[in-house]
Amino acid sequence: MIVITAPTGNIGRHLLPLLLESAPAHAEELRVVVRDPARLPDAVRERVEVITGSHGDAEVVDRAFEGADAVFWLVPPDASLPPHDAYCGFTGPATKALVAHGVAHGVGHVVGVSALGRGTPAAGRAGLVTASLAMDDLIAGTGVAYRALANPSFFENLLEGAESIREKGVFTDVVDAGRRAPLVAVADIAAVAAGLLLDRSWTGSDSVPVLGPQDLSPDDLARIMSERLGRPVRYERRPLGELYTTLVGHGLDEAFVQGVVDMKRAKDEGLDAGVVRTPETASATTFAQWCAQTLEPAVLS
Repeated sequence: MIVITAPTGNIGRHLLPLLLESAPAHAEELRVVVRDPARLPDAVRERVEVITGSHGDAEVVDRAFEGADAVFWLVPPDASLPPHDAYCGFTGPATKALVAHGVAHGVGHVVGVSALGRGTPAAGRAGLVTASLAMDDLIAGTGVAYRALANPSFFENLLEGAESIREKGVFTDVVDAGRRAPLVAVADIAAVAAGLLLDRSWTGSDSVPVLGPQDLSPDDLARIMSERLGRPVRYERRPLGELYTTLVGHGLDEAFVQGVVDMKRAKDEGLDAGVVRTPETASATTFAQWCAQTLEPAVLS
């Protein structure tokens, strides 16, 4: 039995079909934890056990982990809380449930969504990333075998600027235009997670970097988007202070916003650049492919 949290999110909606396709061959049953089961496609609801509620709730995770062998763990960002509470506070009930339903009683393996940066000078002052690394330590401390998917920023973050790209030919961020990083597609993160969940021969606690096939800067992204969309696209760098003011103005918790700003600053200082790309850590989807499959329909629709 594999438990999937956040099955309708960016990564979960890619992961669940992969597990459904492979589960029969592995004799695996699937259980999902979801606030609103109506968001699951009918064909999916018919093939999985559904636990309704938040996986930040002690009663919910206790029911979800009962009789389970493995868990996919993803914390949905909560912009109403400081970063430590949003990640570690949310995960607290799950760590207690993992101890209660641990190796001796079932759950022996957990795959979690985390971030690159562990061991770098900026890791302790990287806002949301620092909080996610602390979450990894909490889960590993339960004694389960744990793999933290150490991710850079996602291609999908660019979808937030689809309207600006369509109307103005502009996308924005706060990093230097030449700062290269190993951006990745969420579908590739899901593929790595599926492999780990289905083949649980691994032990102990470790990070698994999931890197895009090449390092790309905002200027690189602009060039590739221009080529794919057939129209000029350029990058504009925003000041960190402007980002802070904008997010607070939208009603987000000030400590959470500071966590976003600190993460962005750390990334601009090379937080994501410390892992060497190898055949094992490199993902398959290029940015040009992702543009054709995902960005182009969103911008040109």
